[in-house]
Formats: sequence, C-alpha cells, structure tokens
Amino acid sequence: MNIETSKTKPANKTQGVNEYERERVPDSKLKGIGSFVGMYAGEHAAGTEFVIGPLFVAHGVNAVELILGLLIGNFLAVLSWALICAPIAVKNRITLYYQLEKICGSRLVNFYNIANGLMFCFLAGSMIAVSATAIGIPFNMKMPGLNDFYPNSISWILAVFFVGAIITVVAMRGYEMVAKVANIAAPWMILVFLSAGIAVLPDLGVSSIGDFWTVAKEKIWVGATASDVSKFNFWHVTFFAWFANMAMHIGMADMSVLRYAKKWQYGFSSATGVYIGHYMAWIAAGILYSVVLIQIVPEGYTLAEYLPQVTSGDLPPVAPGPLAFNAAGLAGAICVVIAGWTTANPTIYRAGLAFQSIFPKQNRMQVTMIAGAVATIGAIFPALVMKLLDFVALYGLVLMPMGAVIFIDHYFMKKFNLQSNYAELAGIKFNAPAGIAWIVTLCICVGLNVFGGVEIFFLGLPGWFIAAILYIVSSKIAQKKQLVIN
Repeated sequence: MNIETSKTKPANKTQGVNEYERERVPDSKLKGIGSFVGMYAGEHAAGTEFVIGPLFVAHGVNAVELILGLLIGNFLAVLSWALICAPIAVKNRITLYYQLEKICGSRLVNFYNIANGLMFCFLAGSMIAVSATAIGIPFNMKMPGLNDFYPNSISWILAVFFVGAIITVVAMRGYEMVAKVANIAAPWMILVFLSAGIAVLPDLGVSSIGDFWTVAKEKIWVGATASDVSKFNFWHVTFFAWFANMAMHIGMADMSVLRYAKKWQYGFSSATGVYIGHYMAWIAAGILYSVVLIQIVPEGYTLAEYLPQVTSGDLPPVAPGPLAFNAAGLAGAICVVIAGWTTANPTIYRAGLAFQSIFPKQNRMQVTMIAGAVATIGAIFPALVMKLLDFVALYGLVLMPMGAVIFIDHYFMKKFNLQSNYAELAGIKFNAPAGIAWIVTLCICVGLNVFGGVEIFFLGLPGWFIAAILYIVSSKIAQKKQLVIN
C-alpha cells in the first residue's frame, strides 16, 4: 500500500484547512512548544474539573490521600505522555488512525475507530453538559442531580444544543483553530479556578495560611461518604490521576496532536495541563463543593459524622455552573462555559479524525460536524457527567490496548524477528494478532472486574501489559504461518 501524498490523497480541504489525515505532517507545519503548553493547559483546566474535584469529596478521600495521590499520579501521567506517546508521534508524524491502519488493517481499524470516535464524542458531550450548567444560570434552569439520567427540562436541552453548536464549529476549523482558542482562554481561565477556590476559604473558617490544613482535614476532604457511596483512598486518587487520560497517552490518541511537535520533549508540556487542571483545579473544585455540602450539616454534627447517615440523593447537586457562580460571580460562570469549550474542542477534533479515517473520501469538516452532533445529543443525558469518574476510566480502558499494540510494533517487533506495520506490508485488511490483543485484553479486564472484584480504576496498568504480551505471542504464531516479507 502506497502512502498517499497531498497530490494523490482525496480532497480533505474546506476553506484552506488541511489536517494531513493520511500523510506525514510537513516540516513547514510543525509547531513550537507554546502551542502545546497552551493547548494542554486549556484542555485539562476544564469544566469537567468542576465535577471531578467534588466527586473526590463525595467519595470520602481524606486530605493526605488527595494531595499525595494527585502529586504522584499526575507525575506518572506526564511521563506517559513524554516517554511513551510523544517519541512515536514525532518519529512517524501521522495520526493514530493511519498508524493503526498500517498495523491492523483497514477492516479492524474501522471497528476500533467507531469505538474510539464514539468514546471521544461522549467525553466531549460531558464537557458540553458542564458548560450548559453555566448557560442556564440567568434563566434559573433546574440543574441535574447526582442521580439524574434523563434530561429534566426543555431549557436544559436548549442550553446543551446552543453550547454544542458553538463548540462544533470551532473544532471543524482544525487543530490550528483549536490551539488558538486554548491559548487565548487558558491564562484567564486558570486564574479564575484559583481565585474561586481561594475566595470561599473564609466561608470554611480559613483566616490565614496556617488554618488551611486543619480546615482541609476537618471540613473539605474528611474521609467520609454518604451511606450508598463507595469509599476512595490514596490508590484510587493516584491511579485515576494517572489514567484519567489513559486513552491519550498510553492509548496513543495524542499521536494525532503531538505529530505537529518539533521535538518529542514537547510531551512534557502535558505537565501544564495536569498540574494546573488535575491538581490545582481539582483541589479548588473540591473546596467549592465543600462550601455547599457543609451547609446541609445539622448543628452539632461535623461533616464526617453526618455524611454516613445520609444517601447520595440527599447531597447537593454537582452543578459546575452554580458552584463557580457562587464563588466568583459572573467570571466564574463564564469560566465554566469556556473551560468546557476548550476541552470539548480538541476532543471533538479527535473524534472527527477517527470518523474521517473510516470514510477517507469524506471531508474532515463534515465528519467533525457529525461528531459534534453526536456529542451534543449525548450531552443532554446528565448521567454522562454525574458518573464521570467511571466513564473516564471506562473509555480509557476500551482504547488502551491498541496503544500497547502501537508501542510494541514500533519498538520491539524487529527484536523478536517480526514485521512491524504488518497489515500494510502483507496487504491484509485484518491483522488477527492486533484484534486478539484488543478484544481478549478487554475480556480479561471485564473478568477481573466482574469476577475478581478489581475496580475499573486499577485495570489500565495490568491491561496494557496483557495487551502487549498477547500481541507479541499471537504475532509470533500468525507471522510464521504467512509468507515472510523481506
């Protein structure tokens, strides 16, 4: 199979936008580190942080577990971006989807890309829903509760569709527009996150820096949960922080973004996202929720004493818009809108690339518009946000095995006297070893979860190694049976 060039590839341009879906990114289009610092800061200081931060509070993480777990887990995430994903992205400079086509064959990749695109659409949908909670504030829109699954009002649906339409238009314009929006919004947005968390500290009894740690342990992260809510500990926080973006780093989805980087070391720019968004913002959002939560505690009780006596239905809704508005006024509400926007943009962009690889003759902007529509429809269901911790872990787990396949194919196939990019070289549409690695790994992980009691947050690490071993062993067997390619 010949690699198509810009002269032979199907037209994928509209209004001058070319995303090099089936060719290497030319040197003239490579970007400096500033584009990635801004993009990661904007993408990961997101509206969803206003959900994840409060959920750690609701799941009974104590202060020490949170601070240390986030410190270590986010460090491991940065290493995963910089040492696993970025070097391969910069070496090959093609999208994840085109790389998988070379390894797996077009037929298998189509199945993967459907799953991949849908997962990214639903993730973007959760971000659209987050922004919608802020859009509805001036209209006194009823906010979704922790246990809501279906939309609870027409106003909610209208708010979701309004936000979804704007976000989709930006994503359709391509990576350059996505990066530009993130760079403009990120600095201001980060300051609002920080200031909102600081602004409400006096409401919790913090009058000096020395008061913070005592208040954090006694009124914010108290280590107690409602009676029907599972208890999280240090390991939950660490593994969630590491694998919250599992699909992007060890799952290799960010190959599609980092292929524009001049150097692989730009993968370390992910630190701006995780240590601002997945550290500072999660802490700030937890503080905002605790201010609301402590208001329901009867006089004479501490939060730790009261929570075990109630159910999740008795807890205040985790609605990012009102939480931010209560702390920072109009600036907080606008921050939620933009935070959801800057995160959904690259996510819909990735989904569009996944769908475009299935239909390479279709215009990328058109398939991105379809991806945005799917994300918007998903966003009308509040459960996508209220069960965000579980969904994030699930979508990463589904996509992770193919990341292991790419890693092994890139670094280890020749060491085992095996051919890399086997589907391309053999002219096959379905590379069985890659399919076995993907499907069998997921089946084993489901078995560990259902029958072994291993929580979904802890399946990513063993799953990656299981997929890698399965791919090597099955490739050894399969390639021996087929014609050796010189």
